[in-house]
Amino acid sequence: MNDYEKLIEKILAHFAGPILNDELQMAKKEFFESTTLNEENPEQYDLRMSQFYDWYFFSRELKGYGRTPLESCHLARELRFSDDESKKIQTLKNHIHSLFEFIKIKGTDVYIKDLLSGKKMIVKQSPYVFGFNPEEIFEARLIPDGDNFLFTKGFCFHPENAKKFIHDEIKKHKKDPDLDPEVFMLRLIRMKYKYEQYKHVKPEVIYSNEGKLNL
Repeated sequence: MNDYEKLIEKILAHFAGPILNDELQMAKKEFFESTTLNEENPEQYDLRMSQFYDWYFFSRELKGYGRTPLESCHLARELRFSDDESKKIQTLKNHIHSLFEFIKIKGTDVYIKDLLSGKKMIVKQSPYVFGFNPEEIFEARLIPDGDNFLFTKGFCFHPENAKKFIHDEIKKHKKDPDLDPEVFMLRLIRMKYKYEQYKHVKPEVIYSNEGKLNL
């Protein structure tokens, strides 16, 4: 676990702890909607919870604060931070949340392209080097760390047959600055859950704006 992950856990221990349990349960209902969390599949369960906690920490505004846990952490009287932790909190606020295309892996360096900005990036000495597929678009968050980046744990890999839909939607977002990519990426996560739930349904039906599955 790197220093940023330890800091995120420290902050979440408060904002996802007993004091704010009602807020946490409300957030889980918003994020997972009608999806059933299958604890009998530990790998899938752990990944979904990582996706949830990334969203809860970085993206979702707390009802009582009007800000995310990351933006609110200095307002919590129970939390105290060292100067180094405060600097890392500022770095976390500059994280990159986007949809990416995998290019290649060289050693433990992962080469990717940010599809929202068009920038090519390298995540050096990444502990995550498995599961990437050039045919799949994936959602991730990157923490800037000097001249490098660090992945958070909440990856979401979308099926190959969803590429055209995702690329078409990205084009719309590039043309219209009023469209919120956070809303779009959360919608894509819910589509991925539907895709996993309805194995008999073609991905093109789920990843669609026709609304047949209320997405």
